[in-house]
Amino acid sequence: MRIVVDAMGGDYAPGEIVAGCVDAAREIPGIDELILVGDQAAVEVELGKVSRCPSNIRVVHASEVIEMDESPAVAIRRKSNSSVRLATELVKSGEADAVFSAGNTGAMVVAATLLLRTLEGVDRPAIAAVFPTPHNEFVLVDAGANTDCTPEMLAQFGAMGEVYARKILGMEKPRIGLLSIGEEAAKGNEITREAFRILEASPMNFIGNVESRDLFEGRVDVVACDGFVGNVVLKTSEAVAKASFSWLKSELTKSPWRTLIAGMLRGAFRDAKNRVDPETYGGAPLLGSNGLVYIGHGSSSARAVRNALGVVARAIEIDVNHSIVEQVRGLGPAV
Repeated sequence: MRIVVDAMGGDYAPGEIVAGCVDAAREIPGIDELILVGDQAAVEVELGKVSRCPSNIRVVHASEVIEMDESPAVAIRRKSNSSVRLATELVKSGEADAVFSAGNTGAMVVAATLLLRTLEGVDRPAIAAVFPTPHNEFVLVDAGANTDCTPEMLAQFGAMGEVYARKILGMEKPRIGLLSIGEEAAKGNEITREAFRILEASPMNFIGNVESRDLFEGRVDVVACDGFVGNVVLKTSEAVAKASFSWLKSELTKSPWRTLIAGMLRGAFRDAKNRVDPETYGGAPLLGSNGLVYIGHGSSSARAVRNALGVVARAIEIDVNHSIVEQVRGLGPAV
């Protein structure tokens, strides 16, 4: 398998991106080639810091970088030599099986949509974010790619999320829920009510509407929603998790007795923190694109990049896009 990486994407690029790719090239079986696209001189400086650089890493020069604050659509069209665009074009041409970028999310979505197009039956690609819970994990689709959606798109998000939960996360029969303001079928707006009807008629394990309070209670495995709501859920959850650990640390250091107890529970706290750490998952797939696309957090470290590439390799191995086409087709003529 061949994976192309935007070496200039992210707050700590190219250093952390290159370091993560080196770890992945050494540790993940089945990777025939990792193609790093970016400023060749800068990337080779980072590779020069590595003892015995893996032979399956190749560098492709890109003279431009799309910054985080640039307009994605404008930048993709104007910067034809950007690392994001050139990396995506390698997937389009068949030189690579998947692309990963921790850079401008909007630019990656636009590049995938314009250059790779979408899979058969999919209107728009969507970002899938994996959330940990005390009981299991759940997949939320869409986490930010599409702010305005049709009922058909919400149904497709549910279908794509079902495939990801089953094929990548190993869930036998994922429970699919539609994020709304109430559990009753009549709750929500016109779009969610119509999406409910489509999902209810599908052969998937649709459990109906779910509310935001249900997400972390282990009641649902796949959550379908538009990208505006999904992105708010994602960022709020990250902020709450960070604040909770900060509050806990503050309380546990208020007295010597509490500090002693905290020391005894250090392992439990570390395990809990790792479960909610975004770097554990590494990145989020852009499901529905006609080519495997993964998007990393802007602050991705080498560990996050390595973990993301491990998931990318698994997605290539099991041909997740073929399963998505079959599942969306099963939604029927309504979609």
